[in-house]
Amino acid sequence: MTLPARKSEAEKHTYADYLTWPDDERCELIDGQTYAMSPAPGTAHQEVLSKLMYRIMDFMKNGPCKVFAAPFDVRLAEAGENTSSCSNVVQPDISVICDSDKLDEKGCIGAPDWVIEILSPSTSSKDQVKKRHLYEKHGVKEFWLIHPTERTATIYYLKSGNYALKGIYDDTATLKSHEFKGFSVRLKEILPVIRVVKEKVCPYCANRNKPAENKKHTTRSKGKTQE
Repeated sequence: MTLPARKSEAEKHTYADYLTWPDDERCELIDGQTYAMSPAPGTAHQEVLSKLMYRIMDFMKNGPCKVFAAPFDVRLAEAGENTSSCSNVVQPDISVICDSDKLDEKGCIGAPDWVIEILSPSTSSKDQVKKRHLYEKHGVKEFWLIHPTERTATIYYLKSGNYALKGIYDDTATLKSHEFKGFSVRLKEILPVIRVVKEKVCPYCANRNKPAENKKHTTRSKGKTQE
């Protein structure tokens, strides 16, 4: 994919520019600069996404909050920007939005209440640094990072305008939402199953691997047999 040319700090891309780009050129805008997105997420990414989406949607089904999966545009305008001049347009893997006034036909205007990013090698740095800072700055109340390869999860929640680290968890842990009390999920249950490949036993090698037995042997010396 060929991204639009990066602009200088003084001349940033905007949401108006973003809308003119071809649909197959998937990218995000952060501070007016373009960042490529994976054209087709891998199997592990999609497995985590589908399992976690199902759990969250089931939990939210009787409430006011709505759950969306990427591709879904979230516009985070800076001070003095309007919808067209917005310089931040991102597509979180999962967005939970409880204020219906933030939704329009093109996505979300303003911060979701909860964002989840599922890391892949091509987006890991951006998700853990640039997007975390962006979500913190614009008031996303809770932010989860799921790392399928490392089988870990990191949870942040907003406290006095800054992200506090709730914890870093391995796949034996149960993840609990800070903002949505009562929601929990075992990390192991949403990660891909680790497949153990058993080595086939060679039936012809069993005897070959046994230690040689001590056998009595005889030698002839001067016409006598010795044992």
